[in-house]
Amino acid sequence: MSARGTARSAMGAADRAGENDGLEHLARVGLIAYGVVHVLVAWLALQLAWGGAGESADQSGAMQTLAESPLGTPLLWVVAVGLIALAAWQAAEILRWRHGWSASGKTRTRALKKSGKAVVKAAIYAALAVLAIRFASGSGQSSSQEQQQTTAGVFGWPAGRWLVAAAGLVLVGVGVYHVYKGVTKRFLKEIDTTDCSRSALRLVTRLGQVGFPGKGIALAVVGGLLVYAAITFDPAKAQGLDGAMRTILDLPAGQILLTLVALGIAAFGAFCLVRARYPERT
Repeated sequence: MSARGTARSAMGAADRAGENDGLEHLARVGLIAYGVVHVLVAWLALQLAWGGAGESADQSGAMQTLAESPLGTPLLWVVAVGLIALAAWQAAEILRWRHGWSASGKTRTRALKKSGKAVVKAAIYAALAVLAIRFASGSGQSSSQEQQQTTAGVFGWPAGRWLVAAAGLVLVGVGVYHVYKGVTKRFLKEIDTTDCSRSALRLVTRLGQVGFPGKGIALAVVGGLLVYAAITFDPAKAQGLDGAMRTILDLPAGQILLTLVALGIAAFGAFCLVRARYPERT
């Protein structure tokens, strides 16, 4: 088969996979769970900013907040199932694009890029699902503590210090990309808004423009703390998202800055909730 024929075959397979309603439903369930987690993290960050935080302003704090609610355990299991479903959907995305790996030119590049993103997203959703399951079963712990333990372990590896620094720089890069994605409205290229009304499109756009930069700033600070931990050779400096929130709070006008970041993360959570309504663009 010619390169052009291979490309058409790959694209055709991708399009047929994209029409699978089951995958879309899995994505919607997972995106709702993912959005809820972000809204809770934002709420905890606001409490931290104004002196009333009882839980860590991160994913573990969000899970703990759910656990302490009247229907905590069932809610955590629902969140876990939703996140597992979203991880499975991303795993299916990898299979969906594998037909393009053997193609050439732009088709192969696009397939590899899509597959790479799906791998990263699947890992994130799976990790959050495991966290939800731990809290549902009563064995959850602070994400900051867990990250410090992990960082300390990596420091013991050959070139472990450089690996931690590299991970931090990657997170900084991801954070910067999130800001860029929000400012340029690039996120709209990833979803199919063909059937979206004008008012709904405006809502999705505004939430994305606020949400992606808000989350990006938080991720960049987390990455910066990892780099700082590597430079000082001190795993205690790797404090995760909660540590990033507290670092922002310690800055001049920290309350205002943390409030803005929290509102951005809340907007990202709301974006995920609204995003669940629309399929991904193929």
